[in-house]
Amino acid sequence: MKKALITGITGQDGSYLADLLLAKGYEVHGIIRRASTFNTNRIDHLYQDPHVNGVRLFLHYGDLADSVNLVKLIYELKPDEIFHLGAQSHVRVSFDIPEYTADVTGVGTIRILEAMRESGVKSRFYQASSSEMFGKVQAVPQTETTPFWPRSPYGVAKVFSYWATVNYRESYGMHATNGILFNHESPRRGETFVTRKITRAVAAIKTGRQKELFLGNLDARRDWGYAPEYVEGMWMMVQQDNPDDYVLATNETHTVREFVEEAFAHVDLDWKEFVKHDARYERPAEVELLIGDPAKAKRQIGWEPKTKFKDLVRIMVDADLAELK
Repeated sequence: MKKALITGITGQDGSYLADLLLAKGYEVHGIIRRASTFNTNRIDHLYQDPHVNGVRLFLHYGDLADSVNLVKLIYELKPDEIFHLGAQSHVRVSFDIPEYTADVTGVGTIRILEAMRESGVKSRFYQASSSEMFGKVQAVPQTETTPFWPRSPYGVAKVFSYWATVNYRESYGMHATNGILFNHESPRRGETFVTRKITRAVAAIKTGRQKELFLGNLDARRDWGYAPEYVEGMWMMVQQDNPDDYVLATNETHTVREFVEEAFAHVDLDWKEFVKHDARYERPAEVELLIGDPAKAKRQIGWEPKTKFKDLVRIMVDADLAELK
């Protein structure tokens, strides 16, 4: 039985990855932060499965700012695979708390890599890198060789983590891989991220619980895919004999306005009647265009996206409607 350790297991990607690994017969360990309220709602369903509860899913208190705990945990568990998904992952919020973002999202990666090196554990390591590293894009579409130009503290921290992963791979011979994932969404997406904010608002407006939706820049263009497919791509990367870096994307770009239009149209509403602009949601430096080319991932690991943009929007709206009803 393979053993995996997931940081950020309570997030969107972490929860889908736990689903996937448990289905593949893994023993799964996750790191969660201590909080005064439970924040495990995305993985609560796993505890209702008698084959999982107390047998193959284990949660450990920890923090990416606590290197001593990370060394101890990795040494004791000796996981076959480590999926590092934990971060302060909200781009807009990173402008408000840049130092914390740099410490957790950036230096947190070094802490895990160093914990692996110090403990002598030969785990395969996956680093959740981000399309936000491309920022002010230097080529269209973006590939594994496109230069980075991050436009937020979050993007800067992710660039640090990316190169840290490459450096430990080259310096110590670690099986360390970067997955440069473009935006990927689902009904488990955090409620403060623009896609989920839109689909939750559409459901609430349709059922009479909300009257307006306030958004920032509607012209930003993003490459949006379906999170469960991207999580499978992470796993596929780690199974390769040789570590490498891969872009996962759809090679399509859509504006936030298109996402809004599609979401409201799905419930027969005119978005212009409900959407208002609020400058507070604008970023100090905007990333105007992201579109990734996943050709290398298709060629080398056999991954490609399946869910189309319109279907993704409808999946999310339908899920939020069902939750309200």
